Amino acid sequence: MKKTIYLLTSFVIIAASAFTVIKSQDWKVSEGYSIKFSSSDPSGEFSGLKATISFDEKNLATSKFEATVDVATINTGNGMKNTHAKSEKWFDAEKYPVIKFTSSAITKTVTGFAAKGILEMHGVQKEFTLPFTFVNNVFTSAFDINRLDYNINSTEPAHGAATLHVDIKVPVTKP
Repeated sequence: MKKTIYLLTSFVIIAASAFTVIKSQDWKVSEGYSIKFSSSDPSGEFSGLKATISFDEKNLATSKFEATVDVATINTGNGMKNTHAKSEKWFDAEKYPVIKFTSSAITKTVTGFAAKGILEMHGVQKEFTLPFTFVNNVFTSAFDINRLDYNINSTEPAHGAATLHVDIKVPVTKP
């Protein structure tokens, strides 16, 4: 009888462990994050970052990002340029109030990680791969993006630099 109970108990434990959900670590964005952009013409930064981050470098299959940035928080250091950037001709902050990235897969790369997903900006959704590193609880990313791909001032394509360099640094803590 004891052998039957031990066998049954072992079976239940093994069966239950098969249904255990492995979850990535959730992270909370800390103060001190930065989202900076630069080019030969406009340069500045955004604030207003909101993000849901689940990331575990040992369990990338369950890792995911969803982040939004409030377009109205753009700051070029010049009030007139800020007003112009928020206008209908450029970002159209009233009609398209956020820039959004939602990952669909995260993979390991030679230099860090890559989050493949959808970047939505100015009403345009495009597949985008966000390269990043994660060191000492800080996510860091650097990439170039073409504003014309997202119909930002596409009526005057030569006005201002088309390609912008973006640098993102997001310190995180465990909630």
